[in-house]
Amino acid sequence: MLAVLVLQALGLDASAQLTSLIAAGFGVGSLLFSLPAGQLVAKYGERRPLLIAGTIDALAMVVAWSTSSLALLAAAVAVSGATWSVFLLARQSFLIDAVEEGWRARAMSMLGGMHRVGMVVGPLLATPVIHAFGLRSVFLVSAVLSQLAAVLSARIPEMTRDSEIAQTSMLTVLREQLGVLLTVGTAVMVISATRAIRTLVLPLWAHHLNFPATTTALVMSVSAALDLVLFYPSGWIMDRFGRTWVAGSCVGALGLGVLLLPLTHGVAWVCVVAGFMGVGNGLASGIVMTLGADNAPRVGRQQFLGGWRLTSDIGYMVGPAGVSGLVAALPLASALAAAGGVILMAAGWTVHWTRWSERRRLRSGG
Repeated sequence: MLAVLVLQALGLDASAQLTSLIAAGFGVGSLLFSLPAGQLVAKYGERRPLLIAGTIDALAMVVAWSTSSLALLAAAVAVSGATWSVFLLARQSFLIDAVEEGWRARAMSMLGGMHRVGMVVGPLLATPVIHAFGLRSVFLVSAVLSQLAAVLSARIPEMTRDSEIAQTSMLTVLREQLGVLLTVGTAVMVISATRAIRTLVLPLWAHHLNFPATTTALVMSVSAALDLVLFYPSGWIMDRFGRTWVAGSCVGALGLGVLLLPLTHGVAWVCVVAGFMGVGNGLASGIVMTLGADNAPRVGRQQFLGGWRLTSDIGYMVGPAGVSGLVAALPLASALAAAGGVILMAAGWTVHWTRWSERRRLRSGG
């Protein structure tokens, strides 16, 4: 759906600015529903919210398929983002109980890897559908897949015991866990911001070098391919050697990649840097969910994960916004160099608080 959303909006005569706002609606819906999603899962457990979210997302996609209104399209995309927030949180909460602690990072990395696989398979499914039935039909495919996800979710066991459901309010949990959210949570915000920056700067620099669209796609594919194959090694490293190695390597590699990008001019060297950044991003597969699981309290876990999700979503929005501000004020090469320097400095903050989280987890025996 996300791959064709921009084209659909442009086809409805939306301006470039309005199209960008509609596309951003998915992230906005996810951001605004992070805390309500936590309260929803806390109240009903994991299985029922997954079933409801999948069904609502399917309905939203039917609306997106049937409408010629830009307002309704934007609303459907925002609702889809909100349901995605429920899926992210509920599946993470489920795995915390379903998997032994010694395998937690690998489970979370596999979960992140399945998302990456879906992002590859989705456009591949869309291509023949668009060819046969037109662009708009992709929304119907998305509706079918969302409903299939709901049906599959209905078959999972309910892991949360009744005694653990909705024992405390969202506000109480966030107040009690504020210290963790302002320290380890901001380190996670740095990770999310850095990963989001990668998807912005690569096409920006390729466009600056006047690469054709096919070459830009090749650059992104190289980065995505290396990203995809590393999700299981990432979890293995976290379970075997700790979370700090992965968090520090991720932010450091992505920051260095952004810093080096202005030094590249040919396709080969851009692909080398893009691949290096793909390795850094692949190493981060599951790190946000793993750190959230490590720091979540037993009582009020789902509410805490809602706040955790919010910090991650803020990072995803702040990172590209910060780079956009630098690009508006400086030449592109200087802006990328400045962004890379800031990321490398922020890597120290990330390593410090991830190490603190690691020591805290080991002390608690978790």
